[in-house]
Amino acid sequence: SEMSLTAILSVIDGGDDKGAEKLLQKYNIEVKSQDLLTVLRRSDHPLCQSTCLETLRILSRDKRVLGPVATKEGILTLAGLARILVAGHDGETLEEAQSAEEERVVVEALKCLCNVVFNSVPAQQVGADVKLAEGLCARLHSVSSSHHEVGLFSLRLLFLLSALRTDVRGMLQKEAGAVRLLTDILERTLDVLWVGPYEAAPPKPEALPISLENNELAMEALKALFNITMSDSSDEDNDHQLRLIAGIMRHLLMLKTHTEAKTEEAHSHTINLLSNLPVRCLDVLIDIPVQGGMEEYGGKNMDVVQILLDFMEKRIDKGTNYKEGLTPVLSLMTESSRYHREIRRYLKTQVLPPLKDVKERPEIGCTVRNKLVRLMTHIDMAVKQGAAEFLFVLCKESVDNLLKYTGYGNAAGLLMARGLLAGGRGETQYSSDEDSDTEEYKSAKPFINPITGHIEHPMPNPMDEMTEEQKEYEAQKLVSMIDELSRKELIRPMGVMKDGTLAPLGEAIHECSPPPSSDSDSD
Repeated sequence: SEMSLTAILSVIDGGDDKGAEKLLQKYNIEVKSQDLLTVLRRSDHPLCQSTCLETLRILSRDKRVLGPVATKEGILTLAGLARILVAGHDGETLEEAQSAEEERVVVEALKCLCNVVFNSVPAQQVGADVKLAEGLCARLHSVSSSHHEVGLFSLRLLFLLSALRTDVRGMLQKEAGAVRLLTDILERTLDVLWVGPYEAAPPKPEALPISLENNELAMEALKALFNITMSDSSDEDNDHQLRLIAGIMRHLLMLKTHTEAKTEEAHSHTINLLSNLPVRCLDVLIDIPVQGGMEEYGGKNMDVVQILLDFMEKRIDKGTNYKEGLTPVLSLMTESSRYHREIRRYLKTQVLPPLKDVKERPEIGCTVRNKLVRLMTHIDMAVKQGAAEFLFVLCKESVDNLLKYTGYGNAAGLLMARGLLAGGRGETQYSSDEDSDTEEYKSAKPFINPITGHIEHPMPNPMDEMTEEQKEYEAQKLVSMIDELSRKELIRPMGVMKDGTLAPLGEAIHECSPPPSSDSDSD
């Protein structure tokens, strides 16, 4: 039977809220979103409102229903119920929800807004127009930790708005003080206790893991902060704030959480956020004066660098989803090694210890080096480049040094991309503490195959058995096969130019051959 809105409205107007709630629950399915908004504007009874909102939230997963809700009027209605002050509410102040029922209305309205904003571009536009994100920031300043879900869904809505609208991201970064706000939320939820400008006290051994509620809030705050710090933050005035974030991220990497999966999720979000910070601000990760560090790395503390390395190795071992799961940590370690000498030295020692055993190919085995060398020939370009670039930086961008650890075959892709096929170094300047080779490596070096990077057992030479005529015949056959393949453009013979880049063989030969001499009787 077609549900009549007037029936519900008259029940609401008659003051029978329980009756109205029952009617709504009964006709949940048939009610149109337009009708729900009308009911929401008319009723001021929390139970009726939350039933309406629940209905709307379920309906708002359906894109066809979204029309009337994704309007200015619809968003303002929901924002009012969520007690968010937005442009277009006439300066009224919205006080905190008092009762549990009232709080449920706020939470349901926030969940509705999350769904509607996620599913509808017009709603995202209205959200930007009425300054919904600024309203959320104001709300987050004052929300007390006793209203967990209010805080949680306010953060989630802020995350969605900042993920979907670049203009909202920029505004949050510049005007709304959102970076500061989210940093404060992280400090509070992660129990940060500062003992130095950017150094947090290490968690006590007997400390319990952070509560699940706080962990949930911290993850939402991290994701929102990631969006807001994505745009360029090159102005140095900001460094203090960004170093604080790096200090909190260090603290988070050192924390215990309830489960292995939760720890991995926290580490993953942390790495993404650290990747947004200017690399100069990452000194905070290893400068831990109060706690101290390792003598051999100039007193710097390498605990977190080791945690990043362990995370990376775990992600490699997982064997799936390398692009999202592995490339962020690889690039974070590469950039920090490029910029911070002690980080590079520490990682070099862990990942590329002095070579002793060169009987196996570099890609065979279960050390971190073997795993990374295997990735150098991975099918996905970003993964392949990420692994190669990381090892290259650990070798101070010296081609000879890299080849020692990887073999030419594994490194060819990187060298080609960087125009270093002829050897040499990358652009970055590194300090001159040279790597010394082990005795084992020095004695094996003459026998190492440079292409594979290991000692190969001598293979019998197939040409030993051939007569000169057979050799000539095989050579001719090879030439004509190559010729045919290149004419059909199935292969393109290439040569290395003087500058270390690849070019079609004709050009490469032309470049290397001496210019024709004008003096005709020269030999």
